[in-house]
Amino acid sequence: MSEHKQILSLQDTAHSNAGQIAYLKKVCTDDLAKNFPDLPPMTPGITIWALFGETGHPIILSDERSLALAGANEHELQIVTLH
Repeated sequence: MSEHKQILSLQDTAHSNAGQIAYLKKVCTDDLAKNFPDLPPMTPGITIWALFGETGHPIILSDERSLALAGANEHELQIVTLH
């Protein structure tokens, strides 16, 4: 059985952040919906990967880490590690 992987690039944000710093974090869709009400509807209660820009707003959402990182490379974002 094949599992379908998804990625959502928030296009306007991603393009405006080209060359900027971003960080990757696992988040619950409930928290995203609460903190960012303008995001498209998401399945509640699941954990996904979110790539956040310098401003703290999500740029890319994915159910697979490697897809979120690939999206960051595509949009020329520099990934930093948070401690």
